[in-house]
Amino acid sequence: MGLGTTCLRTQRPRQGRLWQVVTNAFCSLVLNLGIPESPLEDRLFHNEDMADTWFTSDFHFGHFNIIRYCNRPFASTEEMDAYIADRMNAHVKPNDTLYFLGDFCMSSVEKVAAYRKRLNCKTIHFVEGNHDKVTRKSQSIFASWSSLSEIHVGKQGIVLCHYAMRVWPHSGRGAWQLYGHSHGNLPDEPLLLSMEVGVDTHDFLPWHFDEVQAIMKAKAAAREQVPESRVISVKFPAGDLESPNGHQ
Repeated sequence: MGLGTTCLRTQRPRQGRLWQVVTNAFCSLVLNLGIPESPLEDRLFHNEDMADTWFTSDFHFGHFNIIRYCNRPFASTEEMDAYIADRMNAHVKPNDTLYFLGDFCMSSVEKVAAYRKRLNCKTIHFVEGNHDKVTRKSQSIFASWSSLSEIHVGKQGIVLCHYAMRVWPHSGRGAWQLYGHSHGNLPDEPLLLSMEVGVDTHDFLPWHFDEVQAIMKAKAAAREQVPESRVISVKFPAGDLESPNGHQ
């Protein structure tokens, strides 16, 4: 199966604009470059015996108004909560790692604990959002808690924040930035190695590391095709720790 066909098959009916635009661009790019068949589809359907890394945000459990604000296709919070939890559990295995980038629920401390128990994943790292004042009181039920986190998955550096950033630590050296908050409404910058991972961008599914990596590879390839003057960068003063081209 050609990669262009694979890309189309891995799209889901209600995926957000970011995934649709970047995936289509990626398909066009690889078809134009004549890249041979690739096991991308296989990488998106994972070995159930292996631990995987996932990213998501903005469940807004128990938040009725989010249904109207984001045009979510649910009649009640109960229906929404069950659908999101079921989608997470169908993909994220108990021994996987899930990074949650803020806005968990709008409810009581007791409800926070109840919602957490509905998710099978044992290791959920929490990066807080602007609607997590109550959830903040229950930090101990998550593997970690932060307002901004720098992680590595293998050799890939990733900066996690509830909010989108224009620059971030090691952005000039290939680090990614993942964010939530915008519910699919923030236009993507196609030449930045950043993307939104909220449920509203991905048919209420989590994003797997391999899916994010495919998008970032397409963005990196796109960066190579445009003049350097069009790529967003920051001129660091002499003596700073990092410069956009990776030199110290």
